[in-house]
Amino acid sequence: QVQLMESGGGLAQPGGSLRLSCAASGNIFTIGVMGWHRQAPGKQRELVAMITNGGTTDYVDSVKGRFTISRDNAKNTVYLQMNSLKPEDTAVYYCAAQRRFTGRYDYWGQGTQVTVSS
Repeated sequence: QVQLMESGGGLAQPGGSLRLSCAASGNIFTIGVMGWHRQAPGKQRELVAMITNGGTTDYVDSVKGRFTISRDNAKNTVYLQMNSLKPEDTAVYYCAAQRRFTGRYDYWGQGTQVTVSS
């Protein structure tokens, strides 16, 4: 089993920055792709950014050029640097991990609230 613990959410002003962290523990050798998802009130959860074990990344169009996902395999931690934040980025952000070779996000963190408001 794998446990994921997010941190770093909070309140930011429009145009501001926040960095989210997600620390993995447990059977970490089973982890493949990791990603950050978000869910805003009344909306479906969406995949915001993902990163493979080798460091390949991908982003939803709405955050390209503003968000950066990175991974420190030595620390078993994945980060999401969020710059130029917009009110529409307000959501609960979830860290998730795929078990290797499944293509599914099998492990989820508890979520951290990000609010962008003046």
